[in-house]
Amino acid sequence: MPAEHPLITPDTKPTVLIVGAGIAGLTLGILLEKAGVPYEIYDRMTEVKPLGSALAIGSNVAPLFKQIGIYDEYSSLGKQALTIDQYNEERTLEYSLDFKECAKMGGFPGYILSRSAFYGLLFRQIPPNKIFLGKRVLSIKQNLQNGVQIQFSDKTVAEGDILVGADGAYSAVRQSLYESLKKEGRLPSSDDGALPFTSVCLVGQTKPMDPERYPDLADPFCLFRNVIGDNKPYSWGYLTVKENIFCWGVTQYLDNKSSKDHDSFRNSEWGPEATIEMCKEVRDFPVPGGKNNDMTIGDLIDNTPLITKVMLEEKVFDTWYSGRTVLIGDACHKIHPASGAGAMNAMQDAVALANWISVLDSTAVEEMTEAFREYKAERYPVAIKAFENGRALSKATAKGLIARITRYITRNLPTWLWNIMLRRMMESRPQVSILPLVEDKGTVPPMYQPSLQKTLAIRKAKEAEQAEQTTAAAAV
Repeated sequence: MPAEHPLITPDTKPTVLIVGAGIAGLTLGILLEKAGVPYEIYDRMTEVKPLGSALAIGSNVAPLFKQIGIYDEYSSLGKQALTIDQYNEERTLEYSLDFKECAKMGGFPGYILSRSAFYGLLFRQIPPNKIFLGKRVLSIKQNLQNGVQIQFSDKTVAEGDILVGADGAYSAVRQSLYESLKKEGRLPSSDDGALPFTSVCLVGQTKPMDPERYPDLADPFCLFRNVIGDNKPYSWGYLTVKENIFCWGVTQYLDNKSSKDHDSFRNSEWGPEATIEMCKEVRDFPVPGGKNNDMTIGDLIDNTPLITKVMLEEKVFDTWYSGRTVLIGDACHKIHPASGAGAMNAMQDAVALANWISVLDSTAVEEMTEAFREYKAERYPVAIKAFENGRALSKATAKGLIARITRYITRNLPTWLWNIMLRRMMESRPQVSILPLVEDKGTVPPMYQPSLQKTLAIRKAKEAEQAEQTTAAAAV
């Protein structure tokens, strides 16, 4: 690395290198673009693929979407989901979770949309000259005085002042950072080890299907339906989204033996053989729906162009930053998808981090460290709560005595207690200080947001200082 970093000059905005063009990385890029902070995004994928299934996006990020000007398009891509319906293998409804009050509590309705549609919306907000695909990280060098440097497998190099790891559960940025910290004896033992997982999941979204054969697709609201296996370690279900598409998933709950069988895939992508084999195992699983209420998972598999098999890891790391490197999204907290909060937390990470980066007027590592400390202090407690919620909700569809007790409690939960839980879910509705604030109309007040209030105060102080300087210059 050069002795003097070419991008670092006194009193300048830091240049941000974002590794990972997922939801966290793209959201951060959008906000830095609005803030006028120089940045670039790098991702190992060579093309955009419609991986995954559906996303539940609630009131928690609606004010942010209003601020950045994508709310109308976002809402046009989704369907509102009012309930989550739990069925048995006889396709009989057992109970429903009612989310109708969330729109009033949070001030905006929530929507369910396909992951690919939402990802495309975010991707379109990034100028093409600021995102680079086919960039697999080979090595990372960090110098507290001179910046960061990334070397990619195509022999190109990127240099900047801040490195953001937004590259998922098996983050190359996190692994590089932790390796360095471990050599220095500064990595906590809690962060030294493999990601734990207790289940694997088969996910996909179908091509547009015939609403006459599958009438549920014509419903203006999203139908969110889950089935729990009677005598098998699986749960499965689907969500209906726009364009007559089913987004679906099958979760397999692992015991000690099956966990070891899957462990060999921990640090690699699933091969097609593993996906095909699981498809064969689950294709006859019944789901409610179809003209004669005779749908199976096989109907969805046969109409899905791209099916993915993934591990559902669960962990909140303790080390989120060091030096010029900081982590966001799944790179620092992997939350069970049962919580429905993974994407939301990734975006809220980006909000808090963007607020602090936007007020940095220096490339000094001391100022970055303080900004990263504030970011983690705000987001870590929220991530822990989401992690605990995800773990608890995953038990409602799992197997065993605890799962049955969880389902019994859920089914018989008093309305007043359920509403308390919903209010807590709706409390976090962050905004960015770099754009005009959106009026919050929710009946549940938004929780205090340190990064917003503190950076607004910093901006006001700078504006006052500039006004004084202007007045003094005019007087002279």
